[in-house]
Amino acid sequence: METHQKGVQKESFIVLKVNFKLQQLIFIVLLLFCTTIFVSPPIALVLGLIVANFFGHPFLKWNHKATTYLLQFSVVGLGFGMNVHSAVSAGKEGFLLTIVSIVSTLVLGTFLGKWFKTEKKTSHLISCGTAICGGSAIAAIAPVIKSNEKRTAVALGVIFILNSVALFVFPAVGHWLDLSQNEFGLWCAIAIHDTSSVVGAASKYGPEALKIATTVKLARALWIIPLVLITAFVFKNKSGKIKVPYFIGLFILAIIVNTYLPEMEAISVHLVSVAKIGLTVTLFLIGAGLNSAILKSVGLMPLAQGFLLWTFIATATLLSIIYLK
Repeated sequence: METHQKGVQKESFIVLKVNFKLQQLIFIVLLLFCTTIFVSPPIALVLGLIVANFFGHPFLKWNHKATTYLLQFSVVGLGFGMNVHSAVSAGKEGFLLTIVSIVSTLVLGTFLGKWFKTEKKTSHLISCGTAICGGSAIAAIAPVIKSNEKRTAVALGVIFILNSVALFVFPAVGHWLDLSQNEFGLWCAIAIHDTSSVVGAASKYGPEALKIATTVKLARALWIIPLVLITAFVFKNKSGKIKVPYFIGLFILAIIVNTYLPEMEAISVHLVSVAKIGLTVTLFLIGAGLNSAILKSVGLMPLAQGFLLWTFIATATLLSIIYLK
């Protein structure tokens, strides 16, 4: 993915041609601006898109790693603002919806891939990314099916484009339908692909929505393990390695510490604040990685498949939450 991004940086169309020093200055100033109280996660994403397509990303080769580690750090930090009992309750509530949505998304994704004649491995990556946790699922599945760089980049492009849209659409729909924070947290945890956008949308909606969304989404991410095993069997790859999201264990540990160590209360408030800043910067970096070349490389058919899958899971989950309480 990093190699792909290097190539994309050279081929992408930049609106304003500026020298490298100025490019660096603009990037650093906007990144620092994203650490202030004036910038929300959706605005950070937009600022990142502006950087990528108007000035260019001067540190693109490090963007993927920085985004991955910063997101993991932020998620663990959010654990210090949560309670074991409420986390278990939220996990139980979303368990059945999680199973049904994962299975139905994978099945529908297979049929849509054939209908749109999307390349088989690309189609499977898009389906897995939609079913579980976006970029993390794609990163785990890609080596198992021996996906090449182009297929992986296309699948990631589809997921990140739709993630960016979800960050703005979901809170608006939630307010329009007057969803409770509990309902919205559950909905976005299941229907939005990537953890970054789930946490970003939920934090915009409210603190309770954020707690539920984070817990349900990370519990959902553990389904990567059985999915990798099934994928290895279907694609006949006996040597496929499983990439386990170990940071989820640290997230759980943070919740336990915050619940059973009262002396952590004074520190926890600051850790959560730093984690939220980290999340905002993460979304800035995600936007900064979506330049014009990546958007063009996606193609119409894979994007159509991803959009229909996303629409299905979002609509079905929302109706289930509203009418099957």
